[in-house]
Amino acid sequence: MMPPILSELKSALGDGLKIIKIDVDKNPGIARQLQVQGVPTLILYQAGQIKWRQSGVVPAHELKKLWNLKLLKRREFFNAFGIV
Repeated sequence: MMPPILSELKSALGDGLKIIKIDVDKNPGIARQLQVQGVPTLILYQAGQIKWRQSGVVPAHELKKLWNLKLLKRREFFNAFGIV
């Protein structure tokens, strides 16, 4: 469910957005480190610090709102969930 939303978001926001997908089944250590309890889990980072986190599907328009609020100065979006 998230891949089309993330694709839409990337198309709308361009190269300033970095999306990283992690398969938690293949990378259980990272999932433990990030305390991922369910998939999908979306995590937004700024300067290496978690600024926002949510489990479950998030609509593209909600993610765009976060982006437009300039939550992320460095414009990094980290997406840790079970679909690669």
